[in-house]
Amino acid sequence: MHEIDVLPAPRIAVLGAGAWGTALAAAQRRAGREVSLWGRDAKVIEAINERAENPAYLPGIRLPDSIAATTDAAMALTGASIVLSVVPAQVTGRTLALLDGAIAGDATVVLCAKGIEAASGRLLCAVAAEVLPGRRIAALSGPSFAADVAAGLPTAVTVANDDIDAALNLARFLSSRLLRCYASDDLAGVEAGGALKNVMAIAVGVARGLALGASAEAALATRGFAELRRIAVTAFGARPETLKGLSGLGDLMLTCSSPQSRNFAFGAALGRGEALAGRPLAEGVATAEIAAEIAGDAGIRAPITQAVAALVAGRISPTDAMTALLQRDVVAEEG
Repeated sequence: MHEIDVLPAPRIAVLGAGAWGTALAAAQRRAGREVSLWGRDAKVIEAINERAENPAYLPGIRLPDSIAATTDAAMALTGASIVLSVVPAQVTGRTLALLDGAIAGDATVVLCAKGIEAASGRLLCAVAAEVLPGRRIAALSGPSFAADVAAGLPTAVTVANDDIDAALNLARFLSSRLLRCYASDDLAGVEAGGALKNVMAIAVGVARGLALGASAEAALATRGFAELRRIAVTAFGARPETLKGLSGLGDLMLTCSSPQSRNFAFGAALGRGEALAGRPLAEGVATAEIAAEIAGDAGIRAPITQAVAALVAGRISPTDAMTALLQRDVVAEEG
């Protein structure tokens, strides 16, 4: 990855001190930017401030010094003109609504969680636009494991805003020599790709858990991408070319290939018949049900999404789900 010139950035606030939030804070701090990090867990915040580590979410990874971590959201947001929202997708709207008064009126809020709000069926950009009227809303998505970013390994993502010039400026601000940001003005496409790939990763994980072999996993990932694209384009107005990029196909490739992915790991555990209580959050679990509902209402063929929704709800067994997918009527292959 070629080095690029690092542009100075305004003060950045990161909301959410889990693995991904901490990793993004680390990446921005390594680039020399002033970064504050808000989290609810006092022990995590103390460890980041005193030992430059997050043992709860990123054990064994040394973080850069001087990340200003705090449990006081208003303090973290003071003076921040870029806000990275990294709280879980299903509480993003509620959290941003509570913090509305502390977020500067001219701040850009960058949504970094991946999911569809289960209660409304909306992408997070639509949710944020409603609870933060007048703010600039953007999204960051792409093939990126938190541990890789936190450790300073090269990573590329997409930064999206409805205005391409704003997206380019934001991508330049957030880029560094180790984190390359591409720009897009297809905000819905970038968000839809990131949300729906989690559902497909659960399906591929189930195949791994059932020991169905690499061929089955490749078939699920490939057909999953075709399904992801149908839903994203038809239901959310995404552009097909966006989904071929980092925030669609790229993210799908990564998430469907490694147990580092929480969604893949969840699916593998489901396929092996393991207890699922207490596992790390897998955003695809909540997204599967609402995505299946959206596809059904719109008449979109989405057999993998529907199978995952039935699986996570306990309505079908992993073996029966895979059998049902294989025994569907033969059709012409379509993108």
